[in-house]
Amino acid sequence: MLEPTATLTIIVPVYNEEESLMAFKDAMDKFLNQSTIKSNVLFVNDGSVDKSQQIIEEISSADNRYQFALLAKNCGLSTAIKAGIDMCTSDYVGYIDSDIQTSPEDFLKYFEFFPEYTMVNGIRQKRKDTIVKKMSSKIANGFRRFMINDNIDDTCCPLKIMKSDAAKRMPFFKGLHRFIPALIQLQGGKVKQIPVQHFPRYAGTAKYHLFNRLVGPFFDTLAFRWMRKRYINYSVAKHSA
Repeated sequence: MLEPTATLTIIVPVYNEEESLMAFKDAMDKFLNQSTIKSNVLFVNDGSVDKSQQIIEEISSADNRYQFALLAKNCGLSTAIKAGIDMCTSDYVGYIDSDIQTSPEDFLKYFEFFPEYTMVNGIRQKRKDTIVKKMSSKIANGFRRFMINDNIDDTCCPLKIMKSDAAKRMPFFKGLHRFIPALIQLQGGKVKQIPVQHFPRYAGTAKYHLFNRLVGPFFDTLAFRWMRKRYINYSVAKHSA
């Protein structure tokens, strides 16, 4: 169980999500009001061109549990997540999308697995996605597991909590948000997987399509395999004073 003095930052990457942000805050407030540890939310606006930043600033000014960072330009999901990890100073760091397809309240179920595990990753149950999205995800997940043998059922589930020191050590490149559990394992970390709820998209449109759901993960998997072979991981047994 998470120690009562622990702190948690939930990173929320945002790109053109003006339709869902206020409903997302309502859902996130339910988690924050129940959390047994001090928790806050960090919006990372990845260069949105709609009214997302205005809404984010209104939320943050009205509730000090919410903060934000606005990236100078659109850089992609991996960059937004890394920026959030770099900025957080809490003991633990979480990640959730702002489209409300997963419930922040499910984070409460994660707490019992720390500090034994380095990371807890969700497995979306009864996914409410389109047939194309579900099929492309199934193909990409199957290929990834075959190629890197990480035994992770739903690597892209946008509901994760990690120990911050491990998150900050992850080598991050574009596209590697798909491999966060495997990047934790690369350090020798333990990953726990638990089922979480899944809902239809609240509003807006998905930022990925069939092409980048299959082609991107294919090349990213090859890049991860290349990096894993060359990854440096060591611990110092003893040193002079």
